[in-house]
Amino acid sequence: MSVLVVGMSHRSAPVALLEQLSMDEKVQHGTGAALVAQPSLSEAMIISTCNRMEVYTVTNAFHAGVEDVLRVLAKVSGVDAADLRRFLYVRYSDAAAEHLFNVASGLDSMVVGEQQIIGQVRSAYVDAVDRGTVGQNLHALAQTALHTGKRVHTETGIDDSGASMVTVALDEALELMGAEDFTGKTALVLGAGAMSSLSATHLGKRGVDNLIIANRTRSRAERLAEHAREAGVAAEVVDFEDRASAVNAVDLVVSATASDDFTVTPAEITRPVVLVDLSLPRDIDDAVADIDGVHLVNIESLHETVHGRDTEDSRALRAAEQIVAQEVALFSSEQRVREVAPAVTRLRRNAAEISGQELERLRTRLPEMADDDFEQVSRMVKRVVDKLLHAPTVKIKELAANSDTVSVEEVVEQLFGLERAVASVSVEAEKLPLPEELRGKE
Repeated sequence: MSVLVVGMSHRSAPVALLEQLSMDEKVQHGTGAALVAQPSLSEAMIISTCNRMEVYTVTNAFHAGVEDVLRVLAKVSGVDAADLRRFLYVRYSDAAAEHLFNVASGLDSMVVGEQQIIGQVRSAYVDAVDRGTVGQNLHALAQTALHTGKRVHTETGIDDSGASMVTVALDEALELMGAEDFTGKTALVLGAGAMSSLSATHLGKRGVDNLIIANRTRSRAERLAEHAREAGVAAEVVDFEDRASAVNAVDLVVSATASDDFTVTPAEITRPVVLVDLSLPRDIDDAVADIDGVHLVNIESLHETVHGRDTEDSRALRAAEQIVAQEVALFSSEQRVREVAPAVTRLRRNAAEISGQELERLRTRLPEMADDDFEQVSRMVKRVVDKLLHAPTVKIKELAANSDTVSVEEVVEQLFGLERAVASVSVEAEKLPLPEELRGKE
C-alpha cells in the first residue's frame, strides 16, 4: 500500500479548469466517500483551494489507483477524463510525500513562501479525519507534512521573501489606484473566512480608514469587525443582501466567499471601483471589467502577475528545500521500516511455530525424557532460534532505513518471499498508458 497523489494546480492547469474542479465541503464529503469505495483505494484526503485541487489516496496498485481517481474526478466535475489527463500530475510513494511537504511549506504555491497553505492542508486533513477517510498512512503523511511546513516557516526566512495571495492582490489594487497605501480609503470585505480575515487584517495594517464587512452569517461578520476595531480600524457590518449599496460607497471591494452565485455583477456598479476576487469558483462576474473606471483583480490576473516576477532562488528558499529533503528522507526511511515490521513479525512467528512443532515431535519420540530435561531443551531451542533471527531482523530494518545501501525490495523478496514494492513515481497523467477499455476511443 502506497500513497498516490493525483492533482492539478496553477502550475499545470488553466484557472477555468481549476474552477470546474474546485470543491466545497459538501462536494468533498461525497468525493471522499466515492474514492474510498473504489476497489484499489483505501484512504482519501482532498486539498481544494483557489490554486490547486489534489487528491491524496492510499492504493494497492499504482495504475489502477490512478484510473480510479480519474473516474471519480470526471464524474464529480463533469469534465471528460481525457481532458483531465492533459493537466493532471501524478505522484506516488516517496514522490507523493515530497510533493505534499513542498505544498505544506509554501514551496509549490503561486507566491512562494505564503503561509495560508499550511492551514489549508491542516483543514483538509481534519475534514478527512471527520469523514472517516484517513487511516494510518495518510495520518503519518499529513502530520509529517505539517511538521515540515512549520519547520520551514520557523527555521528559514521564507516568510520574508514570500508573500500571501492576499498581499499580492492588494499590491496590485494599490497600483491600480495609484496609491502607496489605503490611507483615506474605504474597503468592503465580502466573506468572513480565512481569506477575508487576512484581507481585513492587511487592509488595516496598510492604513485603510474604514472597513465594511458583509457575510451571509452576520455573527461571523460582527466578530471580524470587532477584531478590526480592536486593532484600531473603524469597521461596520452590513447585511449580505445589502452589499450592492455598499459596493457603490467604497473604493475597494475584496470578495472571498464560497458563494454559488456572483457576489458582484455589472448591474450593481454605478461608480469607479477596484474589485479583488480571491475566490474559486469566481465571486465577481468578469464582465465588470468592461465598465469604465472599474478594475478587476482575480486569480487569473494574479497568476500572470506572479509568473512575470523574478523567480531566482533565494538563500531562504534553498534552506527551505534542504529541510524538505531532510524530512522526506526521514519519513521515507521510517515508512520502509514500518513496512518490513509485519514481515519480521511473521518470520519470528513462523520460526516459533516450527520450533514448537519440532519440540512436540521430540516429546512424542522420547516420552521417557524428564520434564526438567525437556524444559532445558526447549529453552535451548528458543535461544538458538532467537540468535539465528537476530542478525537478519536487525539487518533488514537497517537496510529498509537506508535503501541507498542495497535494494530493499530485493532483500525483502529474498528473505520473506514478498512481492516487490513499486518504485516512487512522478509523472503527468497524460503520459500514463490508457486502460484497455479506453484504448481506441481517443
